[in-house]
Amino acid sequence: MKKIIVIGCPGSGKSTLSGKLHNITEIPLYHLDMMFWNEDKTTVEKSVFLKRLSEVLTKDSWIIDGNFSSTMEWRMNECDTVIFLDYPTDVCLDGVEKRRGKPRGDIPWIETEEDEEFTEFIKTFNVSRKPAILALLDKYKEKNILIFKSREEADRFLNECEGKSEDR
Repeated sequence: MKKIIVIGCPGSGKSTLSGKLHNITEIPLYHLDMMFWNEDKTTVEKSVFLKRLSEVLTKDSWIIDGNFSSTMEWRMNECDTVIFLDYPTDVCLDGVEKRRGKPRGDIPWIETEEDEEFTEFIKTFNVSRKPAILALLDKYKEKNILIFKSREEADRFLNECEGKSEDR
């Protein structure tokens, strides 16, 4: 594992898992949201975002967390490992609720209130976005694909990685 993408519904814990994996492996971590968003909740020009992403993809190793459907296949083509956090909707909604009001390293502002449009996106993710993700996973089945259905499965994976890093 040298080039890893972490995908899944908002609130699933992509950034948390990515951060823990980064701490274990020391592989550089990049958050798509930090490449795309400004502190005032505006977005950078698409060309700026794509340039930033392109610069990361040329590196020898990376962990990139985030979905961004428009670049998912590009990242999937370039990675060797895909981690898909395929959690139930209620787990993701709870994840968003628990992070509200807390500073985060993966987004340049603090979420302070519920965003109804964002909540609706989460509620429809399994219908609107998941089929395309599964189709890409099937297309890139030669990659190391890890699908976790629960936080406990992801935690077991991280514990295994930690054990391997201690063996080095």
